[in-house]
Amino acid sequence: MARILVAEDEPDMAMGLRDNLQFEGYEVLEARDGVEAVRIVQEQRPDLLLLDIMMPKLDGLEACKQIRQGGFTLPILMLTAKSQEVDIVRGLEAGADDYICKPFGIREVLARIKVALRRTGISPTMSKVMHIGDAEVDLITGKVQRDGQTFTMGHFEIEILKMLVDSAEQPVERNRLLDEIWGLGAYPTNRTVDNHIVSLRRKIEKDAKHPKHIITVHSIGYKFIP
Repeated sequence: MARILVAEDEPDMAMGLRDNLQFEGYEVLEARDGVEAVRIVQEQRPDLLLLDIMMPKLDGLEACKQIRQGGFTLPILMLTAKSQEVDIVRGLEAGADDYICKPFGIREVLARIKVALRRTGISPTMSKVMHIGDAEVDLITGKVQRDGQTFTMGHFEIEILKMLVDSAEQPVERNRLLDEIWGLGAYPTNRTVDNHIVSLRRKIEKDAKHPKHIITVHSIGYKFIP
């Protein structure tokens, strides 16, 4: 069974997550601050990280950035009381795969974990590295090189991009993205897709506010233009 690192400084919250995850059969590692979380990822290589944003010593956003800069591709789910879109997008831009807003139910957490651990492979029709405008995108590592900068896509951003590329120039419905990537039983919403698209555009598009490649199809979803 997978090993999960719970990085949460609130004792009651950490204990509740630990007990429920162990009941489900997961091996649980624990960190009480962001510095410890980064160290445990480096030394013990967990399969997934539940990372609270409001952590002492090193906040979750910076810890996430350091983990991604170190080349670690494990799924990272951010735990946050901040439900404003700008805070969610900041987490995704830092390299998080998904976010769970407090307060949350344990069923939601377990469902998100199962989805995040269900990695999918690269489509046989798709190259490992592709060029989208000025961006060089590696669909295995999630690295994006653009204008001398390096960005890291999260797992769900990679899966969204793969689906859009596979259906190039054809609209892909939000509900299809939700169903095939998250699974409708994982409690996602349309805003889940939209927030990941915002983050994806900021990494790939030269002008995220006027995208040329990841296009909104109003009332339907999105489409990819090579």
